[in-house]
Amino acid sequence: MDILKKVEQYREEEEKLKWEGTFAEYLDIVKQKPWVAQSAHSRIYHMIKDKGIETENGAKTYSFFSSELYGLEEALERLVEEYFHPAAKRLDVRKRILLLMGPVSGGKSTLVAILKKGMEAYSRTERGAVYAIKGCPMHEDPLHLIPEHLRGDFHEEYGIRIEGNLSPLNMMRLQEEYNGRIEDVMVERIFFSEDKRVGVGTFSPSDPKSQDIADLTGSIDFSTIAEYGSESDPRAYRFDGELNKANRGLMEFQEMLKCDEKFLWHLLSLTQEGNFKAGRFALISADELIVAHTNETEYRSFISNKKNEALHSRIIVMPIPYNLKLSEEEKIYEKMIRESDVSDVHIAPHTLKVAAMFTILTRLKEPKRGDIDLVKKMRLYDGESVEGYNSADVDQLKKEYQDEGMSGIDPRYVINRISSTIIRKEVASINALDVLRSLKEGLDQHPSISNEQREKYLNFISVARKEYDNIAKKEVQKAFVYSYEESAKTLMDNYLDNVEAYCNKSKMRDPLTGEEINPDEKLMRSIEEQIGISENAKKAFREEILIRISAYARKGKRFDYHSHDRLREAIQKKLFADLKDIVKITTSTKTPDEQQLKKINEVVARLIDDYGYNSVSANDLLRYVGSLLNR
Repeated sequence: MDILKKVEQYREEEEKLKWEGTFAEYLDIVKQKPWVAQSAHSRIYHMIKDKGIETENGAKTYSFFSSELYGLEEALERLVEEYFHPAAKRLDVRKRILLLMGPVSGGKSTLVAILKKGMEAYSRTERGAVYAIKGCPMHEDPLHLIPEHLRGDFHEEYGIRIEGNLSPLNMMRLQEEYNGRIEDVMVERIFFSEDKRVGVGTFSPSDPKSQDIADLTGSIDFSTIAEYGSESDPRAYRFDGELNKANRGLMEFQEMLKCDEKFLWHLLSLTQEGNFKAGRFALISADELIVAHTNETEYRSFISNKKNEALHSRIIVMPIPYNLKLSEEEKIYEKMIRESDVSDVHIAPHTLKVAAMFTILTRLKEPKRGDIDLVKKMRLYDGESVEGYNSADVDQLKKEYQDEGMSGIDPRYVINRISSTIIRKEVASINALDVLRSLKEGLDQHPSISNEQREKYLNFISVARKEYDNIAKKEVQKAFVYSYEESAKTLMDNYLDNVEAYCNKSKMRDPLTGEEINPDEKLMRSIEEQIGISENAKKAFREEILIRISAYARKGKRFDYHSHDRLREAIQKKLFADLKDIVKITTSTKTPDEQQLKKINEVVARLIDDYGYNSVSANDLLRYVGSLLNR
């Protein structure tokens, strides 16, 4: 009953949104709410903008896309600011076909789908309301009723420019149904819907030999010619092509570059002049965004063909590369799994992250700078703090290759391999090693990978495996130390007290006896040696730490465990080194004694309660780390 009540409630809300009135009454609405008369491009821009924009470090994130598209902030900002924004201001870019170009499964189709769904929802809001001449199959703009010679006066009074002419059908209806009285013409509020073919259209080319231009522009209804007497009577024409039905909104043109030329010229006429030719009528006005998508190979082939030169300048190409951020790639997999029928399978922590590492590494290009490897580059791109590098280094890396992200492994391949792992294992839990193994096996079956690429990708799987080894050891380390963060903080504070005394050539006070003692050189070296600080380099390292503490103090910040990457790494390694023998013996023994069994159960419980494992994945992790420590 609950769902039926919601259906009824939705129906009631739909009824409340409906509006019908004369053109004279519509003009009152236009005066109060001028945005109802905006162009299709303007409506799309404001739809995106109204959802909210967040700015961080100068980069914009549009809330409209953020729940569906991940890691494409720069491409989306370019799309909105270089196409939709100027198009909304009636600048010349609105007279161009928007062509999204990028690799397979990069998000192009998803982007268009988001725009379509967004427009359907936006047309049901006050700011996105759309009105049309009632009974018009093309949902024509009512302002087309204003005669050409009065449009200048209308602009002065309302501040709105009118573009486009009344369609042949509505011109006839105006005379026959309303005796030329435009003020009496009935207007209604419309709601965009792809299913109902209102303001949202999709055109997909089929066999060039059999495809009819009528699919785009409509066709003659031969059954009515006898009734109306002529093919040039608009009542004998079906205005049911995609260009007709997508008027006032958006039309997606799939596989545009594979299409016959006659179809392309209709699109170019529409975008450039705002009209298209249909049947035996004068040009028919239409206001809609034409968006197409293609891959780089098809686009290069298209522009190399001399016959297409006239089309080049009338197309705006927006590159949509693969995501290059590790954490965002992980979100893509989470979303795809959430929407599947395997969402109930337990995926051990870090599994998707490790799979994403492999994927991102395949998309990155080798840095030209010798001091940065691909793993560091991956971390920098993801916004991680890497010692010795800053945001300027990231900007420099991004400028090295303009086409970075246009190649590599696509997310669907990874999800296919994860799915294969789940189905093949027929268990309720999978981990990072399972997925890495499946990714490796899948490379042999991948249809578009050369032998050279395969070797390169196998190496990336090895790199991801090493990264996972480090993550796994740290995870177990944290689980063995009951309060890991507290232990790390205590050890670091102890180290810093000794470093300060060492650098200031002063004594420390024993907390128990109160007597003065020298800085604990053994403690300091046991930590510094974890990250390869030599005896000769120890003084410079300690002074660097002290300078960093002073810099933080000057800015009113507190130096803590996360303030220095190398020191944090050293503390982590020291904690683990102290625990290594205990962890090694406990995790690798086949016949644990009572005390060891108790410790294992405690650690498993902690991995389940605090870190998101289940009993299977927690025990798998302990066994794996035990094998690593025994190597």
